[in-house]
Amino acid sequence: MVVVYVLIVVVLVVLVGAALSVRVLKQYERAVLFRLGRVRGDARGPGLIVFVPGIDRVHRVSLRTITMPIQSQGIITRDNVSVDVSAVAYYRVADVVRSVVAIENVSAAINQIAQTTLRAVVGRHTLDETLSETDTINTNIREILDVQTEEWGVQVTIVELKDIQLPEGMQRAMARQAEAEREKRAKIIGAEGEALAAGELARASDVMMAHPLALQLRNLQTLVEISVDKNSTVVFPAPLMSTIQELGAFLSRETAASAGVPATPARTARDRPPTTANGDA
Repeated sequence: MVVVYVLIVVVLVVLVGAALSVRVLKQYERAVLFRLGRVRGDARGPGLIVFVPGIDRVHRVSLRTITMPIQSQGIITRDNVSVDVSAVAYYRVADVVRSVVAIENVSAAINQIAQTTLRAVVGRHTLDETLSETDTINTNIREILDVQTEEWGVQVTIVELKDIQLPEGMQRAMARQAEAEREKRAKIIGAEGEALAAGELARASDVMMAHPLALQLRNLQTLVEISVDKNSTVVFPAPLMSTIQELGAFLSRETAASAGVPATPARTARDRPPTTANGDA
């Protein structure tokens, strides 16, 4: 019985040791094996890896892209405007061994260096450049971070400005500027429309002068448009200039006619014949 108990204990110890000496790594995981404090070989995985428990120590590293928000930073731009800028960065581990050996906490280190880089890059631009050239700023931040994190075995893939908070006074000023810009464009478009309309009206007047019946046809078309609404009042438009010309011609004829009739002189008392008492001349 003692031998049986000993065998059972030995089997249990072997099973426990085997369980402790085996690790299963997922497809996106790699492992760095330390034997007595020294890195042994390259990164292991994925799949089943075997090591010596108590002597070897396994450190797992994920190869998936990690999303890291960069908290809002109070930044003064080159034209002395205070803004709050927040961003987001995406990075992944490119060298598993260096990401474990070269730095203690990769995520915290990248977060701190990203904040300082964001403040430095945005501070070199004016407010208008910060608002309009976000792609250039994102590229500059990513390139600076990529250079600094390369020795840590980490690759920064994307950096994007997420939010830019402006002071209330600056927001009101920009709103007034945008409104004035829209009014300017509206006035320019209106003026261009008036110029085009004037040109078309000039060409239409030339056509009507060459073809007098065109004006009459236009008058009839206007009457048709008015009658669509079933109005009780019908307006007959008349050409103003021709009416004035006809009125002037009529006045000229009347003046000439009145000037051609000789005036009858008035009879005085001396020219009258004498009268008698009986009333005979």
